[in-house]
Parts: sequence; C-alpha cells; structure tokens
Amino acid sequence: MIAGSSPGLQGRTIVVTRAREQLGEARKLLEQEGARVLDLPALEIGPPDEWGPLDDALAELDEFHWVVFSSANGVQAVDERLRLQGSSLGRRPAGLRIAAVGRKTARVLEQLGAPADFVPPDFVADSLIEHFPVSGWGLRLLLPRVQSGGRTLLAEAFGEAGARVVEVPAYESRCPADIPDTTATALASGEVDAITFSSGKTVLHTAALLEQRLGAELAARAMRSVALVSIGPQTSRHCLEQFGRVDQEANPHDLDGLTQACLQVMQTR
Repeated sequence: MIAGSSPGLQGRTIVVTRAREQLGEARKLLEQEGARVLDLPALEIGPPDEWGPLDDALAELDEFHWVVFSSANGVQAVDERLRLQGSSLGRRPAGLRIAAVGRKTARVLEQLGAPADFVPPDFVADSLIEHFPVSGWGLRLLLPRVQSGGRTLLAEAFGEAGARVVEVPAYESRCPADIPDTTATALASGEVDAITFSSGKTVLHTAALLEQRLGAELAARAMRSVALVSIGPQTSRHCLEQFGRVDQEANPHDLDGLTQACLQVMQTR
C-alpha cells in the first residue's frame, strides 16, 4: 500500500476459505488492505485414517536421500510423529536432505530448526521437478502428503526419473459440517465482493457447503456475483470445473500473491 493512500480493499468484503487453523495470516494481509474479512473454513486438517505407513517410513528415515514436503501440514505432521519417537526434523539423519514447495512450507521448516536444502523458484510442484538440483536416478525419496485429493505428480515424475519413491499419507483435509452464519448470510444477500481459494479441496468443499446451506439455486446465484480468486493453476482448474470461471490467479502462488490478486480483481469491479 502506498503511504498516504487509502487501503486498496477499503469497503470490500472478502471471504477466505482456508482451514480454520490457517485463517489468521490470510485475514491479517487482507485486513491490512482495508477489507472486511469473513471466514468460510472449507477444510478441517486432521490425522490420516491410520499412522502405520508414515510411522514405518519414519522408522527407516536414515535410508532416504530426500524428504519432499509439498505443504506445511505435511511438515508439522511428520515432525509431530518424529517427536513421539524421541526425534524431530531438526535432528534428522545427517545424510537426509529436505525439499519444500512454497515459502510457507520452507518457513515452517526453518521454525522447526530444519531449513530446506532446496526450494523451487515457483511455488508449485511442477517447478520443484523442473529445478530439482540432482538427478532422481537411484535416489530414495519420501513424500509425505495429504491422504486424499492431492496430486500424484511428484511421485510419478520422480519415479519416471529412476527414483524409488515412498509416498505416504501424513494428514487428511476433510470437509467441515457447516459454514458460519454471518458468512452464509453475507453470500446470500450479495454483500460479498470476492472469495479466495487456496486449494482444489477448498473449491469443492465450498461448493458442497453452500449448496447444503443455501440450496442449489440460491448458492449458484450467490456465486455468480462474487469474484473468484485462486492461489494457483490447480486451484484455478477446480474453479473452472466447479463454477465455470476464475477471475484472478495469484502470482506468486502464495498468500501475498492471493492478496495482490484480490486487489487486481477489485480494480475491475
């Protein structure tokens, strides 16, 4: 924001669909731009159905060359499981290197005393594959990931490059039971200017929650008047499939980029 100018989102109402425990940072950035922020938590982050596959992989951590994290949720889940075993990512085997997709994932690793050895220039999985610092041939890679709904791109690409990939569920993102009354009322009455999506699942769950709460006809009408702002290409694809459009995509693909995308789309509305 330029000194002396009015916040760019002054008078605008923005709905944020991130998981309940992850809403704070997005809310802060948008409110700094003057927005009224409403919560629509479209994810609940919790444990996978069973810990066995992850625990088995962590018991053999010294046999892996790299662990590749595509989300902060995966980092936190792995570190928590290691601590239950008397270890942590900060005390991982000396030969194990860490790759992280995205600034937030890298930041969480730093906070845990386990800074990433490699972060790709763009905050998407495709960039990690393209810029990975070594050939995958002969490497043993651990990929902790969401239990359902995530992409298998990393595992497939590294497998094709000759790596031995172990992909295990570290957490699950489930759909909440309902949405806050204030948010539902604002959407139904046309008060909302934009809604932000930070993953494909937030798109799918938001559509389901709105239809459940408002009914199919009112939910469709409410979404027609709202700008749809996506954090990245895969989220945009889900917006197109679910709602038939996406009005702005973040660049870079993080919360700062998402805030800038809101500013950009509001200039045209």
